[in-house]
Amino acid sequence: MNITVQSGDNYWLYSQTFQLPLQLIIDSNPSIHPNQLPIGQTVKIPGFVQENYTIQPGDSFWTIAQQQNISFQQLLFMNRQINPNALYAGQQIILPRRVTWRVVNGKKEYTYDDLIQNLRELTYIFPFMSNFEVGHSVMGRPIPELVIGKGAKKVHWNGSFHANEWITTPIIMTFLNDYLLSLTNQQPIRGLQVNPFYEEVLLSVVPMVNPDGVNLVLNGPPEEPNYRELVLDINNGSTDFSNWKANIRGVDLNNQYPAQWEVEQERKEQEPAPRDYPGEAPLTEPEANAMADLTVNRDFDRVLAFHTQGEVIYWGFENSEPPIAETIVNEFARVSGYQPIRTVDSYAGYKDWFIQEWQRPGYTVELGEGINPLPLSQFEEIYQETLGIFLASLYM
Repeated sequence: MNITVQSGDNYWLYSQTFQLPLQLIIDSNPSIHPNQLPIGQTVKIPGFVQENYTIQPGDSFWTIAQQQNISFQQLLFMNRQINPNALYAGQQIILPRRVTWRVVNGKKEYTYDDLIQNLRELTYIFPFMSNFEVGHSVMGRPIPELVIGKGAKKVHWNGSFHANEWITTPIIMTFLNDYLLSLTNQQPIRGLQVNPFYEEVLLSVVPMVNPDGVNLVLNGPPEEPNYRELVLDINNGSTDFSNWKANIRGVDLNNQYPAQWEVEQERKEQEPAPRDYPGEAPLTEPEANAMADLTVNRDFDRVLAFHTQGEVIYWGFENSEPPIAETIVNEFARVSGYQPIRTVDSYAGYKDWFIQEWQRPGYTVELGEGINPLPLSQFEEIYQETLGIFLASLYM
C-alpha cells in the first residue's frame, strides 16, 4: 500500500499508526532516506493493501471502521484530505486493509507461471522482500532468488532441483508467505516470535532451480519445436514426463557439482536421460552454474536443499562437515520426525559441493514418502513436518 508524505510525517508515525516494525518500513523504501521524507513522496507501507469504498447514506468513519473491521485511526490517516464530519453519499474513500491471508495456494500443480505470479503479489504486499534473478534456465526462464532480512547469519534454501519433485516449491513458498505475514502482523509461528529472525538472519531462497523441468512434468512437452523434439527423443517418444527429474536437456542438475563428480559420471547414465545423467562435465548447465555462482557470491553459512522421498535428512560429505552440523540436524530431526543420515553412496550433489568447499553445514532434506511426484494429498502433512525445519534453520 502506498501513502503520500505530508507535512509532519515520519517513519515512526507510520510505524505507530499501522502497528508495524519500523525496520520493515525502512527496508520497504530503500531509495528514501528515513530522516528526510520530502512532502509529496510516495512511501510503501508493507503488509497492507488499499481498497476503494463509496460512502453510503448514514456512513461515518466510525461505522465504516466497525463494519469493515479496520482500524479507525488508520482509516483517518489514509483519508487525511477528507473532512470526516462532512461525508456525503457517493464520495470515494480509501480503506487500508491489513493482509492476514495467504497469497500462495500451494495445494495445486504449481508451475513456474504460478511461482512468478505469486512473487509479483508477495513483492507488492511485502516490499521489504527483495527479488533477484540469479541466472536463466536452458530455455531462458529467469531463476528468481528471494531475500528477506539483512542479518549477519546467511541461510539458504532451495527447491525443485529435480523436476518431478516440484512439490518442494509450493511447500517453500507457503512457508515464505506465512513468514512474511508473521513479520508484518507480529504473530508467532508455533509459539516463536519471528521478528528477531529478520534482524539476525539474511534468508536467501531459490524456490525453483529447474523451471523448464517442472513445467515439462506438469504441462507436457514445450511448444518450441527444438525442445519438444529433444525431450520426446530422450523420453523414447512417450508424452508421460511424470518421472522426469532432469533439466530440459536431460541433465540431472543435482549430479552437476565438482564433488567426486567422476564417481557419478562412471556409474550413472552416459547420455541425456530423464534422470541420473550428470552431464559431460561438472557445471555444464546454466541452472547448476547459477546456483554455484549465487553460493559463492552470497557466502552462505548453511544451505538446505529440499527434495522429496524418504523423510530423511542427509547432512555429511567425506567427513568435511563441521561438528555443529550434527547439532543442527538433530534439532531438524526433533522438530520434524525425519531421520538424520550422515553419509550415503551418492556424490556430485549441491550440498556435497557446499560442504566440500566451505566445511559448513549443508543438508539435503527429503520430504514425504511414496512415488514421485508426491500427491497433493500429502501437502498439509509435509508442510507441518517441514515447518519446524524452516524455523530451526533460522534460530539454530
